[in-house]
Amino acid sequence: MSRSKIDYLTSPVLRPYGWLIHGFGQASGSCFRPDAYPGGGLRPILPKQIHSDKVHVLDGVPPEKPVGDALVSAVPGLLLIVRTADCLPVLLAEPGARVVAAVHCGWRGTAAGILKKTLLVMESEFATSPEDVRAALGPSIAGSCYEVGRDVRQAFATAGFPDGVFRAAAGRPGKYLLDLILANVGLLVEAGVRPENISVAGICSHCRPEFYSYRRDKGEKRRMCNFIGLWPA
Repeated sequence: MSRSKIDYLTSPVLRPYGWLIHGFGQASGSCFRPDAYPGGGLRPILPKQIHSDKVHVLDGVPPEKPVGDALVSAVPGLLLIVRTADCLPVLLAEPGARVVAAVHCGWRGTAAGILKKTLLVMESEFATSPEDVRAALGPSIAGSCYEVGRDVRQAFATAGFPDGVFRAAAGRPGKYLLDLILANVGLLVEAGVRPENISVAGICSHCRPEFYSYRRDKGEKRRMCNFIGLWPA
């Protein structure tokens, strides 16, 4: 990952495409600052996130805020944004079709397969090919820090995830450590995305103070903004 001049990180799998703007925000960034994004003519679209598997396709600026956790578009000038503070942000791009998506992957959305559903929507709406999709996974809580209970483990088992996405929390009966990144990389590969087209930031929001962390900061309500879009024509 590399840092831009406005406190966002960029991904090596998306950086080569000059028609695309993207970034993973830090605590010092703001979705709402007038100068938050480089260039001009961009229309930020922020959904009302509900920890779901609901995907929205945008063909323009929506009349009201979309309710769901994934945005897909091929319209230049729309900046698709998901906000996170421990959950995993995933930015997708299919260079041939010039289609992009921003996905918010909490444990509920991950268990429901939101990344697979987003790729299916991209394919059905824009004839994209999963093996051509580039996927960038941003900063999120690491598996070593993400303790969950039996209910979460059961939800993932029911959804067919391998046991390897969990490990027991030492000295904490009934508690497990969930590797949200490993789970979502698995979803991408199962859906047909090539491993060499997947980039993982490898940054733990819980451990690094320059990122917001809901768990570390005891219910912190502020969020990082993670964005992707096509530059205006």
